[in-house]
Formats: sequence, structure tokens, C-alpha cells
Amino acid sequence: MAHPKRDPAADRCGREPTSRRSARLARWRVGLITGSVAAVTACATSAPPARVIDPVALQTTATVKTVARQISVIQDGNSLPQAGREAVIQRLKDQGGAVHLQRQMAAMSTLSDVDLHAGNQAQLLVDGPATFKSMFQAIEQAKRLVLLESYIIEDEGLAQQLAALLIKKRSEGVEVAVIYDAVGSIGTDGNYFQRLKDSQVGVCQFNPLNPLDLSSYGRITHRDHRKILVVDSEVGFTGGINISSVYSLGSSGRSRRGSSASGGGGGGTDPKNGWRDTQLKIQGPAVAALEDLFRETWQKQACQGQLSAAAPRTAKPGSKGPHVIRVVPASPDEAENRIYRLLLTAIDVSQRNVYLTMAYFAPGDDMVDALCEAAQRGVDVRLVLPSVSDFAPVLHAGRSHYERMLKAGVKLYELQDAVLHAKTAVIDGVVSTVGSSNMDWRSFASNSEVNAVVMGEDFGDSMNAMFQGDLKASKPILLEEWQRRSWWQRSKERLANLFERMW
Repeated sequence: MAHPKRDPAADRCGREPTSRRSARLARWRVGLITGSVAAVTACATSAPPARVIDPVALQTTATVKTVARQISVIQDGNSLPQAGREAVIQRLKDQGGAVHLQRQMAAMSTLSDVDLHAGNQAQLLVDGPATFKSMFQAIEQAKRLVLLESYIIEDEGLAQQLAALLIKKRSEGVEVAVIYDAVGSIGTDGNYFQRLKDSQVGVCQFNPLNPLDLSSYGRITHRDHRKILVVDSEVGFTGGINISSVYSLGSSGRSRRGSSASGGGGGGTDPKNGWRDTQLKIQGPAVAALEDLFRETWQKQACQGQLSAAAPRTAKPGSKGPHVIRVVPASPDEAENRIYRLLLTAIDVSQRNVYLTMAYFAPGDDMVDALCEAAQRGVDVRLVLPSVSDFAPVLHAGRSHYERMLKAGVKLYELQDAVLHAKTAVIDGVVSTVGSSNMDWRSFASNSEVNAVVMGEDFGDSMNAMFQGDLKASKPILLEEWQRRSWWQRSKERLANLFERMW
């Protein structure tokens, strides 16, 4: 079962607060409705799939030919034949970590709908300032199309700059469309979106709440947590960063005092904190997958205004990049959460390392089992988790698993002096993922999410370097020290664990 976590409601569903007091008050009001409705509707919510792949079954790595037969690879707008797919896999193996790459791809090939896009250029963007600079530059250069989807769009500061830029591009004849989540952006003044509409920008609210239509509250647990920007069908962005002023400092602006990684603290965040998050900029064929997701949501939500037809998808001369990317969406409308399955499978067959940086960690027993078993078979498993949170119950639910993981050999760290909001992983140095999905029940069962997975050791090296930077800014959690935590901390963990599927 999945239930809303708490008020304010927007914090509950995506746990990403705005800075406005009015937003907090509005979310409190919605939270009262959310709690009662979710109690009735949550039992119908889809659940994460159970573990089905036994690592022993993949001790013998499948051949390149076998893997190539079970996946699809798109390049230059065309689906590659068998020989082309084999060539792509071989190029990935030539980067290094060939045994691990082939094993991970063999495991991935057992999953459904594995569509890889070859010929991309992927760039990591660390924190808000770098992300917004790159996004604004891309929008400024738009000639034909701008599609923006975000859980939170605020109505002050950076968001006002964004509105002005979108309106400017629309006046230049660029098609502009925006999707925002009704609960995530509930504190945003309606005049903000009306200004966009008045300027002929297409604007759509995801699962709107209508006080006169009680049926609308049956959808309150299904939120659009995706973050997507597509420009001219050529440049795309996705990750964990919303259109919110909380990202203005970045994690370099850390200033929180007295965070406790060994026990008692964890609730609340200092507004002076920097926010640690990650976004991915993509240039190449994989952008089409992000655009397709936006268009699908626009259609399913019956958004007003007809989007123009997608442009022909052919590669520009000289634009081919080195990265192979899989865009993985998830939605409670689907029978199985593909992001959860992807992570669980990659961890289950890992042989070298599993490095996770996760903002909200309340993963359930199957995921904890996978992490512990990986560590016990000699895999270097390290998790960077928050030391503070804007929602304490999910922090304590995650901590309820610490002792078991530490005893199994999992190495745990808590990020200091910054609000952790990143959702990234690099596994065996060859499977890297950046996205919107947290490792908790809300993301796994109730939200629409999207992650981008980049295959190969070249990009994995960049992810490993970013992870090492997070480790340096984190405090290790030591078993003996953790076992000395207070009875009060233990009681909070036990209570939070009992209701883990509610968070």
C-alpha cells in the first residue's frame, strides 16, 4: 500500500519544498484531503516488482550475439540490425570493464522494452547553478520547440526569469509548452501560469484538483515527479532539479550547523543550506525518448492546445556522440516499475561496485536484501544518504535498515551541511543512472518518474568521480558508533519502519 506521507502535500508527494510561506499553508490544506483519500485509494496502487533474477543464473555471461538479439538499438533515427547492435556492444566493451559490461547488458536484456539510443553526448550537471545556466542557454538558442515538464515550478526569482525567457521565445515564433504538477506547484500563484497562457505558451496542469469534483481527489496520489526539458528535439535535460529557488546556492553554499550523522537529528532543513542535486544534459537520439514522454503526458492529460507533429528524427552531420543511453520511464499506470526493476537487477548481478547517492531512501526489504547480498559476495557497496531531510519519517525509515546493512558490509555515509536531493547510481562502473526517482515507496509505486541510464565505462568514470566528491563531503557511519545511538532514535526508526510503505 502507498499513502501520502505528510503535509504539506507537495512536500509529501515529491518532498521538494518551495521557499514561500503561502505555499506551505496551501499544502497543509491539501494534505488534510490527501490523507483521507489515500487511505481509500492506496491499496489499488501498483507495487514494486519482486526480485526474480538469481545472480547464480548469470555466472556465465551471455555472448554479444545473444545480448544483441534481445535489445533494440536506435541510431540516426533507425533501428539497427543484428550486426549493428553487436558493433555498439563491442564499442562499449572496448572502453574497459568488458566483463562487467557484458554481464550487466545480459541482465538488462532479460527486461522488457530495452531500447538503447546510440550516438549521444551526455554531460553531468552538478547542482542548480550549472543546470539552470545550461538550460537557459539551450532555451535562448531554440529555433522551433521548447517542451518543459517539472514537478515544481515556482513563481518567484529564477522562475520569473524563466517565464520571461519562454514568453520571449514564443514571441519569436518558437512553440513552447509547459506541464506542471498540480500538487507540486500548488503554492504558485495562478497568475504566473496565466501570464504564460496569455502569451500563447501552452500550459497544462497534471492531475488537477477540483474542489467541486470529488473524483479528482482519487488521483491525488499519482503525481508527475518527472523533470524534462526538450529544445528543438536536439537537446534534452532530465534529473532531479525542479524550477525552484532552493537550488540557487548549490552544494557549494553549505552552511548548516551541527548536523548529526550518528543518530538523534534529521528533521528539517536550514534555508541557508545548499542543495546537492544532479541533472543530465543529452544531445542526440535519446532526446526523442524524452520528447515522446512529454507528448504522451500531454495527450493523456487532455491538455488544451495541439502540439505540432514531431520533427523527422535523423542525425545531424557531425553530431554523433559516444554515449549509449536508455531512457527509462515509470508510472503507476503500468504493471511494473521499470526503474525499480532496472536497479534491482543491476545490483543483483553486480561484481565490482555499487555506488548510490539517494535523497530519499526507504526501499523495502527486497532492495535492502540485494544491497546486503552484493556486499557479502565482495562487491564494494557504498551509499551516500542525507544527514538532514525536509521529511523526517522517510529519513528514519531509511536509518532503520542501517544496522543490518552495516553488519553485511555495506558502507554508509551521510552528506553533511547540504540538503541531498540527488538520485544517482553507478554500478560496476558501466551502468550509470541519473533521474527523478527516489529509492522509496512513493517513487516506486505512485509517481510518474524518469531516469536516464548511460552505458559504458567512459561515462561511468565521470559518475565515479562525482561520487567520490560526495564521499569527501560526507561522514561515514560506523557500526559500533551506530549501535550506541539513543533509545529515542531507535524508537523513531522502528515507528517509521512500520509505516515505510506509507512514505
